[in-house]
Amino acid sequence: MIVEVKISKKLVPYERAMNLLEKRVVDVKNGKKKELLWILEHPIIYTRGIRSKDSEILDKNIEYINTNRGGKITLHNPGQKIVYFVINLNKRKRDIRKFINIIEKSVIEFLNIYKVNGKSDRKNIGIWVKNKKISAIGIKVKKWIAYHGCSININNNLSDYKKIVPCGLDNKKITSLKDLGIYKTDNLNENLRIIFLKNLSKI
Repeated sequence: MIVEVKISKKLVPYERAMNLLEKRVVDVKNGKKKELLWILEHPIIYTRGIRSKDSEILDKNIEYINTNRGGKITLHNPGQKIVYFVINLNKRKRDIRKFINIIEKSVIEFLNIYKVNGKSDRKNIGIWVKNKKISAIGIKVKKWIAYHGCSININNNLSDYKKIVPCGLDNKKITSLKDLGIYKTDNLNENLRIIFLKNLSKI
C-alpha cells in the first residue's frame, strides 16, 4: 500500500483542504495520484454534515460551512488534530463498516500512547473517554473512494463547542487530552502517521 503522507505545520483553511481532497478523489479514481493521508489543524470553523439540523446551532451568529460528509455539526479549531485521507476501496474490500472500524481502532491506539483509554460506540460514531467524546469521525464515499477523516481533541479550546450541539450531543460531553490532564503530548504527528498507515494497510 503506497500512500502519500502530508503533514502541515501551519493552520490549513477548511475550504482549501476540502478542495484538495475533492481533487485527490478524482485523481485517485483515475489512477493519476497516490492515495493520501494528511495530518493538519484548522483555524476555528464550524462545519455541518448532511444530517445536521438548524436547531443544533445555539449561537445564530456563528459562521459555518455546509459539507457533504456524514454526521452533524461539529467544530474544528487550533489544538485539534485532523487526519484526512483518500483511500481507494475498489482495491480492497468494499466494506464501509470495516473501514470505520479501522479509523476507530487507530484513534484508540493513538490515545493509548498517552495512557488514555478510548472506546468506540456503535450508536454514536466516534471515540469516547469516560462518557465524553474526544474524537469525531466523518466519512464520505464516492465511487468507493473513501475520504474526509477524523478529528482528535488535543489542547483546543473546548468552550467553542458551547455555541453548537456538537454531533447531536450535549456540548458538555466533549473532552480533550488537556481536559483529561494530559499535558505532555510529544510526537503527535509522527505517532498519528505510524498508527494510521499501519492500520490502513490492513484494509
